Amino acid sequence: MAYRLLAVNNEDVLGVVAKCFNRFNLDNRHNYGHLQDGDSRAQVAENWRFPLVETPGVEADGYAWTRVTLIYCHPDKTAPTQIAVVGSFANLYEPIPLENVQFADEPTACYALTLIVPSAQVFTYKFVVDGQFILDPINPQRVTLDNGKTWSRFFTNFCTIPLSFERWEYAILRRLVNRILPFRTAEGKNFIDHYYFGIDKQGANVVYPFAHRLDSSVGASNFIDCLVAREEAHHLLDYKLCISQINKVLRSRNKIVNPEDMPTSMYAELYQQMSSNVVPGWNYDAYRDPKYFWQLLRRHAYTGAFSHPKYGGNVAAAGWSYLQESLLESTDTGQAKTAFDWRRTIEKPLGVNPDYNG
Repeated sequence: MAYRLLAVNNEDVLGVVAKCFNRFNLDNRHNYGHLQDGDSRAQVAENWRFPLVETPGVEADGYAWTRVTLIYCHPDKTAPTQIAVVGSFANLYEPIPLENVQFADEPTACYALTLIVPSAQVFTYKFVVDGQFILDPINPQRVTLDNGKTWSRFFTNFCTIPLSFERWEYAILRRLVNRILPFRTAEGKNFIDHYYFGIDKQGANVVYPFAHRLDSSVGASNFIDCLVAREEAHHLLDYKLCISQINKVLRSRNKIVNPEDMPTSMYAELYQQMSSNVVPGWNYDAYRDPKYFWQLLRRHAYTGAFSHPKYGGNVAAAGWSYLQESLLESTDTGQAKTAFDWRRTIEKPLGVNPDYNG
C-alpha cells in the first residue's frame, strides 16, 4: 500500500488535543459507542475526531489522497522510550516511528505521525509502545478481523466500503432512504439516470474520482454507513434495533418476498406509519419510539444527499447538480441562470473556486 510521510504540524495537533483532552477531573465525558467506566476513550471529548482525517489540498490528484494524523498521548505524562505504529497502510513488519509534538521547543506527552494515504479505503493499525502492541486508546473505531484479532480502524475520504451494516441491513436502509429523497420521483430518477450516464459516457473527461453509481439516493445510504461508524456512532444502535424491527414487520406482512425486494407501496405504508408513531407489529418494548428513528433517518438522508462528496454521499455531486437544475430562473436576456451555482463555492477539481482549499 502506497503512502507518504509529511511533517507533523505541532500547532494543529496541540490545538485538537487541548480541545478534547484538557480538564482536571477524570470522570467520563460521554458513553458514545456505549463505552464502559474505565475505558480511556470515554474521557476524551469528540474522540471520534481521532485520528485526524483531512483533505490534503487542491493538487490535481487531491481527491485521490487523504491526509491522516495519528496521535498518541502518553497517559502518565512520562515519555516512553520508543513509540511507533504498524498498519495496513504500510508493511506490518516495519513499525513507523512517531514524532514528539513540541510546544515552544519543549517536548510534550503527545506523539504524532502524518501520512498521505489513498482515499476510499479502510485501514487498521496498532501502536507499538516500548515494544508492546496496543490499540489506539483514543480512537473509538475498532474491528475484529477474521483471525479473531482486534485492531484500531480508520477510513479515508470517499469511502464506499461497508463499515457498519450487514448486507441485508444495508438493503433495507437503501429502500428507506430512497423513499425519503426527491430522487425517487420520475423527474428525479430521470435526472440521476442521465447524470450518471453522462459521466460514464465521458469517462476521459471526469475530474472527480469515485463517481460510480451507488444507488438512486446518490449515495446517501453510504453516507449514513460512514456517519454511524464515526461522528454519530452513538446512533448505530438505533439503526440496528430499528432495521431489525422493520425487517420483522415487513416479513410479517409479506411472508414470500424478502424485504429488500418488496414493492414500494409496502415501504410507503410503513414510512407513513412510522411518522405517526403507530406501527402495527412493532415491538415497542425493544424500541419504543419509531417516530424518533423516522426523524433521525430523514435528517441523515438529506444531509448525506447534499453534503460534500468526501463524506460518502452526494456521489459525483449529483445532489448539488440536481438542485442546480431544479433552481433555474430566467434572466433579462432570456437565458436560464441557476440560483444554486455550487461550483463557484467548491474547491478544484470538483468546483472552480480558487480560494477554497477543501
